[in-house]
Amino acid sequence: MKKLRIKDIANDLNISKTAVSFILNGVAQEKRISEELVERVERYIREVGFRPSPIARGLRTGKSNIIGLMVESISDPFFATIARLIENMAYKQGYRIIYCSTDNDTEKTKELINVLRERNVDGYIISPPPGVEKEINELIRAGLPVVMFDRYLPKVKTDYVVIDNEFSAENATRYLIHQGYRNIAFITFSSSLTQMKGRMKGYRTALKEEGLKPYVMEIDFTPEEKVMVQGVREFLAANPKLDAVLFGAIQAGSCGLKAITQLKLKVPQDLAVISFDDHDIFELFSTPVTAIAQPIDKIAHKVISILLERLEEGDNAAAPKEIVLKTKLKVRKSSVPAK
Repeated sequence: MKKLRIKDIANDLNISKTAVSFILNGVAQEKRISEELVERVERYIREVGFRPSPIARGLRTGKSNIIGLMVESISDPFFATIARLIENMAYKQGYRIIYCSTDNDTEKTKELINVLRERNVDGYIISPPPGVEKEINELIRAGLPVVMFDRYLPKVKTDYVVIDNEFSAENATRYLIHQGYRNIAFITFSSSLTQMKGRMKGYRTALKEEGLKPYVMEIDFTPEEKVMVQGVREFLAANPKLDAVLFGAIQAGSCGLKAITQLKLKVPQDLAVISFDDHDIFELFSTPVTAIAQPIDKIAHKVISILLERLEEGDNAAAPKEIVLKTKLKVRKSSVPAK
């Protein structure tokens, strides 16, 4: 079936393209177009099922009512849950969401930003990799609101919503120390991002104050989970003195639990465990896992509220909002006192 255009509607009804455009964009009354003509056009488009292009409409009106959401991986339970909440809240305010995964790849992220700009999106929600400061600053200079979450870029002055990563990791490490553990590892992803640096600092601070030795493994992320699991297995096998481990992210935690199972280590008898980012997998493990739970509902609410506020006000000159939220340590059987 041939795609119907505004020109076709105008020709079939023998009216001007301008009049059709005004009616489709909801400004017929303002442009003093008669109710009879509006009814003719609306009846016609109902009959033929015409749907105007949102991109073309956005170019005409300057607004697409679309928000670009860029996360590390939409398959990650943390990002997937937040994305769904943001989508629900945006939909209620008349906005649609376009998702994309950056895979923490700088070049891919730059390309995706260009794609979203071509789609004329109204604003951006981004959990950015390093190296995209120039591109995001260009968005801000163009008057497009940008809200970061989960991490931020120090050289980009814009709104962001994060958790207190340093305190959260320090608090979890101290908890393990108070439970009697002394050889505590920190297994996380190799990253220069703000949230990972904060978690590493918190872990090291807690150990240093107790005079304990750090055991750190930084995993190079790969879509091949078995490669990461094997890396954790080798690290744990090479450090038999370890009596506890803190995982710096949910994917590190899930890979770690598989490695622990493969090594036939018992939790917590052989190894106590705490992981960032609570999820069903931790409650369903044979020994339920203590987790650092992020306030996902609150993160999503803050992120979309800030962006919608910027869009409604149309003023991005106001001072950026820097929101830091608290986490909750959900204690389960994987971190009972050491024997």
